[in-house]
Amino acid sequence: MRLLRSLPLAALALVAATNAHARSEVCHATSKKEIASLFDRWNTSLKTGDPKKVVANYAKNSILLPTVSNKPRLTAEEKEDYFAHFLSGKPVGTIDSRSIEIDCNSAIDAGLYTFKFADGSEVKARYTFTYKWNGKQWLISSHHSSAMPEKN
Repeated sequence: MRLLRSLPLAALALVAATNAHARSEVCHATSKKEIASLFDRWNTSLKTGDPKKVVANYAKNSILLPTVSNKPRLTAEEKEDYFAHFLSGKPVGTIDSRSIEIDCNSAIDAGLYTFKFADGSEVKARYTFTYKWNGKQWLISSHHSSAMPEKN
């Protein structure tokens, strides 16, 4: 009889332990320096002129809200289409100011950047990159970029 009374408690403890284990996550150690270097990786891929190399920085289910287009880009093909046009100007990005936040297997890099193009023109923009650790590398899960307004 005593065994039967303790069985439900033991079963509850097992379920609770299983649920707690299922929710536990091993956080990939990183630093602000490493997260900042992800922009450099992305910017280097821009310099190749190859849209596929740029899109390789993005997670499969990511979203790109680009600087010089009003169309959200959800698929790799849509992102490649955007970058094919964007890269034709030979852009080089530089960070003007940033703020980086790090969480368990995710990070946010947000701030201001400037793109300079081969024709001498430039675009100043606001940006937010969110990153997720996929178990092997950091990938962009969302990227929002918008040109700075002309006036405050």
